[in-house]
Amino acid sequence: MHRHLVRSTLVAGAALAVLAACGTQDEERTSGTRPTKAAVPAPHEKKTVQGLPGMPPVLDPKDVYAADRPNKLSPVVKGFPSRVYVPNTESDTVSVIDPKTYEIIETIPVGRQPQHVVPSWDLKTLWVNNNRGHTLTPIDPKTGKAGKEVEVHDPYNLYFTPNGKYAVVMASLDRELVFRDPHTMEIRKTVPVSCYGVNHADFSLDGRYFIVSCEFSGELLKVDTEKMKVVGQQRLPFEGAMPQDVKVSPDGKRFYIADMMAHGMWVLDGDRFTEPTLLPTGKGCHGLYVSRDSREMYVSNRGEGTISVFDFTRNKLTKKWDLPDGGSPDMGGVSADGKVLWLSGRYDAEVYAIDTRTGAQLARIPVGSGPHGLAVYPQPGRYSLGHTGIFR
Repeated sequence: MHRHLVRSTLVAGAALAVLAACGTQDEERTSGTRPTKAAVPAPHEKKTVQGLPGMPPVLDPKDVYAADRPNKLSPVVKGFPSRVYVPNTESDTVSVIDPKTYEIIETIPVGRQPQHVVPSWDLKTLWVNNNRGHTLTPIDPKTGKAGKEVEVHDPYNLYFTPNGKYAVVMASLDRELVFRDPHTMEIRKTVPVSCYGVNHADFSLDGRYFIVSCEFSGELLKVDTEKMKVVGQQRLPFEGAMPQDVKVSPDGKRFYIADMMAHGMWVLDGDRFTEPTLLPTGKGCHGLYVSRDSREMYVSNRGEGTISVFDFTRNKLTKKWDLPDGGSPDMGGVSADGKVLWLSGRYDAEVYAIDTRTGAQLARIPVGSGPHGLAVYPQPGRYSLGHTGIFR
């Protein structure tokens, strides 16, 4: 068994500061009388989050997704057309879908083996991760035009630190986390890792650490964001574990890690980084997407053609939706209004549009071969943490 390296010094309690609201005095004076003090109201405690330096303030300590409400678009993206960008790993293209008509309106040639389409931290660029081409292709979401490729080695996946200071390339086969300039992609620091297949990630409520899944060795990493250093590592307690997507709970207390071989989600205490527990969802559990009201999470079960719905408050699965005629639902995102879940059909060269109220399939759209990290864009939020769209 792999030795646990739980050495994190990040404690959630230290990330919260308690402020007391001050009472006010009534300074009004009347003729011939002395000023009197108004009754001082009882102080109200208001918790604030001491976030990563430079990170935009947390809007709601109880909901990290508070900025992601329906159609709450940043002024930066309000002129951008609504599109669904589908990287086809075996066709070396990106299919662009108009979500209103469910039709492909453009096919963009990119580098070898595009894995994910990733919104930049500043929301101005979409980066296509050409994994085997060792490049990133920038797409202007305002015009839909692709720019000049940027050389980046082994860019399986791409994230951004919450303060926008660095891009973080998940160099899966290189076994590295590579911190880069978020605009030029020049290397700032390379962090070798001992696990295999660094894959997906998500950040803590305060942005001070992030959890990384290692697909090929069944392990998890905990990384100090500011120090750019691995501070914890553990092997999942399941033989043959293959962790995939990672999402933090709205209150920041738990991380959920999809596992396509354990057929469920691991539930992890990120602060303590103790051994997680498994919540079965379905065969080939793969992608995790939070609803616009932060109440539910949609879980794609790629191996059985279903989507499970997890209720955060009730801490249980409440529904399971079957795709008509099956399928291989993989990665994707939720529409800006929250009404449609878009998922790629990894092994079926298609994309699914699913009604988030009923689970009904709205459309099934043929695309290129091997569709993977589909991005719905634009989406609500102030900034992007990367992947197919993790917004805060």
